[in-house]
Amino acid sequence: MQPAAERFWTTLDQHAGIALSEGPRQLSYAELRHEVAARASHLQRLGVQRVALALDNGLEWALWDLALLRAGLVCVPLPGFFSPAQQEHVLQHAGIDCLIGGPSALSERCGFQQTANGLLQRPSDAAASVPAGTLTITYTSGTTGQPKGVCLDAEAQLAVAESLRQASRPCDVRQHLCVLPLATLLENIAGLYAPLLAGARVELRPLAEIGFGGAAGFELPRLLATLQASQPHSLILLPQLLLALVSAAEQGVPLPDSLRFIAVGGGRVAPQLLERAERLGLPVFEGYGLSECASVVCLNTPDARRIGTVGQPLPHVELRLADDGEVLVRGPHMLGYLGEPPQVGEWLPTGDLGHFEDGFLILHGRKKHQFVTAYGRNVNPEWVEAELVQQAPIAQAWLHGEALAQNAAVLVPRRGDCSDAELQAAVERVNAGLPDYARVHHWLRAAEPFTAGNGLATANGRLRRNALFNHYQSAINALPS
Repeated sequence: MQPAAERFWTTLDQHAGIALSEGPRQLSYAELRHEVAARASHLQRLGVQRVALALDNGLEWALWDLALLRAGLVCVPLPGFFSPAQQEHVLQHAGIDCLIGGPSALSERCGFQQTANGLLQRPSDAAASVPAGTLTITYTSGTTGQPKGVCLDAEAQLAVAESLRQASRPCDVRQHLCVLPLATLLENIAGLYAPLLAGARVELRPLAEIGFGGAAGFELPRLLATLQASQPHSLILLPQLLLALVSAAEQGVPLPDSLRFIAVGGGRVAPQLLERAERLGLPVFEGYGLSECASVVCLNTPDARRIGTVGQPLPHVELRLADDGEVLVRGPHMLGYLGEPPQVGEWLPTGDLGHFEDGFLILHGRKKHQFVTAYGRNVNPEWVEAELVQQAPIAQAWLHGEALAQNAAVLVPRRGDCSDAELQAAVERVNAGLPDYARVHHWLRAAEPFTAGNGLATANGRLRRNALFNHYQSAINALPS
């Protein structure tokens, strides 16, 4: 067992009370330790090396994940929001020899067979070697191409978990509700490992109960009902989920008084949204991280919070800026990408641009997303897009202006009956707070929402900018100059 994992289990040995719950089923910390030890021994006896988890959020996901950590075996979460082709890529690319999840067309296609022990196995092949110490391979959804496998050891993941435990300590979080899929590194580390280190209770519910997976996309009423039933102290939300909660609360929908720490990350959060949350009394704390750094590297906290920033660096990392403003991170980070040369150098480039104010990091956007207008002005479209989706009529927005004299946006209305006049008024409200070079000079109404199904967004909602450009290039070219 890696030293960081040994320290993790030593800490959990000191806790009592309920550790995990799913509906009526609960496990105390003592029962958790016993169950995890039994599963770890079982996996070791089987002789498996790389195990994929294809499970819904719940006790089973958490127990198998913790068992792999204890056994020192490689865990590969298989996100349910990946396409079948992406999932097959993960299973083949990572050289998975054991799949924990029900039999499916995918498992059959990839050669897995159910064994007497109830797990799906296949003979191990000549898979790409993993860097020494790898315990988790988390696949980034990416915006183009196949997902990449980020190799992490226990030290990196548990250093983040410990920093997050310390950051939330003033809020005395005793019950965390997992809202995001556990297959995402953020919820895995911040929503499972960190609360367990604190001796808190982690409540796990199937994603359908949270509101994911419905035919109409995310179903907010399910999340609202779950929050009232759970009365959690802490949550982790994506910006679009926070926007949905804030909008509901502004319309009079009650939110639990129990909430003490709502972390938000995974994309740019408009300061206006955080100000709206603050007016409602919601304890929202924006953070920033990336898979290559085992998730969170900066976070606003109860002791140090500034709206418009992603917070100060957590204790386990150092941050500095490159000459061009790119954020660099030193500290525990990935061992490398699976199948590629090992990560070298102390400072990891993030691909994000930013600057510091009084120790707080302010992000400008992705280096590769920045475009240059015909007048030579640099624009980070994420800034403008985040402001646009704050407007009630606009659900999604994409801004393009590379080499153009005037920027063009493609807008997805929030309602089918939303008029062009309403969209125009929303654009004008945003433009009033922007410099001319960043304004939306022209806009188009999208024919359909940007989704993973039509290839215009990733499964977790990030825009596929190249695909959007190819799709709308003719329409943009036809706009007046």
